[in-house]
Amino acid sequence: MIIRVALGLMVLVGGVARAADTVETLAIGSPAPHFVLPGVDGKDYSLKDFRARLLLIVFTTNHCPTAQAYDQRLIDLHKEYAPRNVAIVAISPNDPEAVRLDELGYTDVGDDLESMKIRAKDRAFPFPYLYDGKTQAVAKAYGCQATPHVFLFDAQRLLRYTGRIDDEQVKPPTKHDLRNALDALLADKPVPVEKTKVFGCSTKWASKRDEAVKSLAKWDAEPVELNEIDLARVKALAKNDGQKLRVINVWATWCAPCTAELPELVTMNRMYRKRPFEMVTISLDDPEKKQVAHDKLKELKVATTNYLYKGDRDAMMTALDAKWEGPVPHTLIVAPGGKVIYRHTGQFDPLEVRRAIVGHLGRTYADK
Repeated sequence: MIIRVALGLMVLVGGVARAADTVETLAIGSPAPHFVLPGVDGKDYSLKDFRARLLLIVFTTNHCPTAQAYDQRLIDLHKEYAPRNVAIVAISPNDPEAVRLDELGYTDVGDDLESMKIRAKDRAFPFPYLYDGKTQAVAKAYGCQATPHVFLFDAQRLLRYTGRIDDEQVKPPTKHDLRNALDALLADKPVPVEKTKVFGCSTKWASKRDEAVKSLAKWDAEPVELNEIDLARVKALAKNDGQKLRVINVWATWCAPCTAELPELVTMNRMYRKRPFEMVTISLDDPEKKQVAHDKLKELKVATTNYLYKGDRDAMMTALDAKWEGPVPHTLIVAPGGKVIYRHTGQFDPLEVRRAIVGHLGRTYADK
């Protein structure tokens, strides 16, 4: 499972909360700290592997909306400056188990290495993408404050610029700080501004695991309700006259694939709940089995909007989704206005569902 924290498997290292991490950004003129890190291509990379005239190290990550806003700009920088003897290396500094689920509201994957492989493939990154989340030693040595945070080194691998890429994450930038530094060094001129402030998502140090564990405990304690629903209300759900993206999952306790995918729905609800998003489940258990269905939902912590249908099932299926043949589980994603943007009968692929959700809600702060 990509987002492992969803199942509540996160634990404190040795059962003891780690102290907060404090790091200082590498000073201008300092030599590049050595590293050996695994990449998404299965290879290990070290500092000496990069022999270009200039070396640009970018600390970035999967989940951060700001980092995602800069993905294409980094690709464009590579295309423009690689022919000019500049190497770009991306490093993810985050401990994936220190990221709260509700911090993943703009992404479809987490910050672990396997998720990085997915993101690198999806984005077709032309540069190495390395994982530092296991020890975070490299992020601490460089002083990564946020994602993204860039460090530009000259031919002697001395730091000549650190800070932001430019001054706007979603709007057209007005100050091209990194480009200015690159062009100056390539022209053998002094960098006009050697250090700038960074903005983005704070580095997720291992010390934040305790906070993530507490968030799981809080969500696990949320009340789980199961109310009956009639045909008219089912039609209203399908129509979706509200402003929220609505995920509707039809299930039953007697259906093993149904109960197997419920924990994934819990994860998604916790990920996207701060955005215009709503998770709805509809049980097809017999009304006299309502308590059984309720008990299963409570067991799996399904604190979403939960219904048990009471009425003619054929009519219900037609009202909810005319293209649905009847087997369960059945999952719909309905945009405001009633347009179905995703449907699947049978146990779903969680990544596919999350991609559909983020594809509608958007991945950056411009997509609110």
